[in-house]
Amino acid sequence: QVQLVESGGGLVQAGGSLRLSCAASGIVFNINAMGWYRQAPGKQRELVAVITKGGSTNYADSAKGRFTISSDNAKNTVILQMSSLKPEDTAVYYCNAQIQTLSRPSADYWGKGTLVTVSS
Repeated sequence: QVQLVESGGGLVQAGGSLRLSCAASGIVFNINAMGWYRQAPGKQRELVAVITKGGSTNYADSAKGRFTISSDNAKNTVILQMSSLKPEDTAVYYCNAQIQTLSRPSADYWGKGTLVTVSS
């Protein structure tokens, strides 16, 4: 009943910017946290950034100073603003959320992913 839909991926040159959005749909009672992970082919999925219900944020070292995560609680949406992109940022980016619904106290949800390609 809950789905995460990402948007904003695409092709960008090194040094450019990109804005990723993720919206949770369905009946959502409470979102404890939302964040972004990424996975390159043949590599481990890794945390990029996360934001909690209270507004606390955490970033991967590689993202600090370049990426900014924010949320719109009223719209159940999380945003990842990426700047100064590097070729090593190329990956499929996945939205993740820990959500409480009327039927489940807590569950881990994932979007289908959006591809970000940074050319050199």
